[in-house]
Amino acid sequence: MKGLWPLCRGLRLLRTRGSIRRLHQSGMCMAAEEPQSSFQPSFGLLFDIDGVLVRGKTPIPAAKKAFQKLVNSQGQFLVPVVFVTNAGNCLRQTKADQLSDILGVPISQDQVMMSHSPLRIFRQYHDKCVLVSGQGPILDIAKYLGFSNPITIDSVRESYPFLDMVDHNRRPKILILLVIKCLLLLAVILFGEPIRWETNLQIIMDVLLTDGHPANPHHPANYPHIPILACNMDLMWMAEARSPRFGHGIFMVCLENIYKKITGKELKYEALMGKPSEVTYHYAEYLIRTKAAEMQWKNPVQTLYAIGDNLMTDIYGGNLYNRYLENRNSRKGSTALVQAGSGARVTTVSQEEEAAWESELSYPSATQCKSVLVCTGIYNPHAEVPADPSQSVTETVFHGHRDFRIDPALIEPGHIVPDVNAAVDLIFQLETFVPNSDKRTL
Repeated sequence: MKGLWPLCRGLRLLRTRGSIRRLHQSGMCMAAEEPQSSFQPSFGLLFDIDGVLVRGKTPIPAAKKAFQKLVNSQGQFLVPVVFVTNAGNCLRQTKADQLSDILGVPISQDQVMMSHSPLRIFRQYHDKCVLVSGQGPILDIAKYLGFSNPITIDSVRESYPFLDMVDHNRRPKILILLVIKCLLLLAVILFGEPIRWETNLQIIMDVLLTDGHPANPHHPANYPHIPILACNMDLMWMAEARSPRFGHGIFMVCLENIYKKITGKELKYEALMGKPSEVTYHYAEYLIRTKAAEMQWKNPVQTLYAIGDNLMTDIYGGNLYNRYLENRNSRKGSTALVQAGSGARVTTVSQEEEAAWESELSYPSATQCKSVLVCTGIYNPHAEVPADPSQSVTETVFHGHRDFRIDPALIEPGHIVPDVNAAVDLIFQLETFVPNSDKRTL
């Protein structure tokens, strides 16, 4: 994990920055000043899950302590809380039930945002026949999000058994002449990493190279290909193992490179969802506003705190959304997603897209989003900083997605703390918030 610290020249400054901004590497939190008074706060919390609250299926001890501070004696939240995860292999209610068991406080599905949640606002694809890739109940997930005609990789394979030939044991034994209604797929939805990567990679390529007719001969000259909407760009994630595990971002790297090797052209995405994409934070901010309204707050939520363990997703995403909010406040629009390398296409959030999201989700009340990095997951606080950091900011160590470029300002956390419990303590101090656990807030 020595590649994570060298990712950003700006991060070197964190080692010399004062204790107001971070913890010392001893792991001791800065001394907290006694908050002045108790009042309706104006902040909301966005929590990552893997590496912050759990590692795999194992709860992180600090998580339960942190959440006991966030609820009153009736188990009701004192401030709006939303869980923003790049996981996408289950329904929101399933994840809410898991979190309730882990944290010991009731969590509703309205507080959970999966990487695929923003697909709800891509209504132009909901009535189309779309190919879905991933694992878990992806048909149920797709239908829950509004897609009326999703088709799985396994369904395509069953209809056209000779498309999947890598595993010799799964090859059809005899030639089967099937009379099948011609299948036309109009988009591809990547929900998350699949189980049989070779099967998914092959069939997705067949669909892209045939304009959605997977049984037809390939025509690489047909470009651009049919739309791809991808969720969860995490290259790696932290489970019980001592080192990070492959995430959906690795699968996407494979798909992108296979497509380029065969066609000589760049694979293009119609949309990228999940952290660090801007649309994810638009949606999360909308959920925070919804929770605040349910709590009958009179004043708007002005500050969001994005708490996570990954520089490339949680910190980059929180800072990217903060940049959007700053630009919006100054009426400059959003152009935070920039060139992904020499010769790469430029991916920006246009004013038209921004207006569409704001029309769907209404205008954000937040004016800033502050990032808080914890040391219980992907991030390694003991990694070495190179003598010449300018030589380390290269594509070989950049763990973000291809369509995002490294920007030192975007991967510099606002605060570094040992764990999520320390993060909650720090935020309460910064907001001079005194929890009154006996006061009914909902």
